[in-house]
Amino acid sequence: MPKFSANLGFLWTDRPLLDRIAAAASAGFKAVELHWPYDVPAGLVKQACEKHGVGLLDINTPVGDAAKGDFGLGALPGRQSDFAKTFHEAAAYARQSGASSVHVMAGVVVPAAKPEATEVFARNLAFAAAAAPDLTLLLEPINQRDKPGYFYSTIAEAAALIERVGASNIRIMFDVYHVGVSEGDILKRLERHLPMIGHVQIAAVPSRAEPDEGEIAYCAIFAGLDRLGYAGWVGCEYRPRAGTHEGLRWMKTLQVLMTRKSLC
Repeated sequence: MPKFSANLGFLWTDRPLLDRIAAAASAGFKAVELHWPYDVPAGLVKQACEKHGVGLLDINTPVGDAAKGDFGLGALPGRQSDFAKTFHEAAAYARQSGASSVHVMAGVVVPAAKPEATEVFARNLAFAAAAAPDLTLLLEPINQRDKPGYFYSTIAEAAALIERVGASNIRIMFDVYHVGVSEGDILKRLERHLPMIGHVQIAAVPSRAEPDEGEIAYCAIFAGLDRLGYAGWVGCEYRPRAGTHEGLRWMKTLQVLMTRKSLC
């Protein structure tokens, strides 16, 4: 079985952030991920993680002005100074909280602006990689059903940006849910892009619930990751059907299936 981390943007959302860290540890997780923890002091997050013996993997860059429709700033023409400011904020928070990675959010872009946005994002990524050589920057394509107009939705687009910028600390966040919705052919894409993958996330397709339902055979995905030699974390970034604790039964069920390989 993979090393699972708890994404606290979706899990235990009925309680404050520091209590979510405690809940994740109590459930057996050894690592957590956060979306936008900026309303909680970074030092308190670090203390909570250390107290409960969990590592903090990653946070997202701020979305910008959500009231105006922002969902990230990395690829937005004319917003480069805003991106620089929010990236410095994210990098400082990551260092102070103990996070090792930052997901650099691209934002929503109208189709006509895509060529210019690509140039902007590449320059912003080069700036960010140089400004934070001690952090891993993650690129996550998001499917167009969940976020219409998001800058990119395919793994190939993220890979092309990484190749173009050429910075060793930029990696792909391979979210199996988003890839399943946008593209499919998940095992082949994992195999093709494994050298660029810095993190994997999971959820059921199409529901985004626990990964024990829907179109994706996760025992095959985990077996494939093992065969490919992926040694990183697998983030549980799903929306529980009911309570988070009750939903965690999927782990034991999947472990049985993987033990009985003929059932996968």
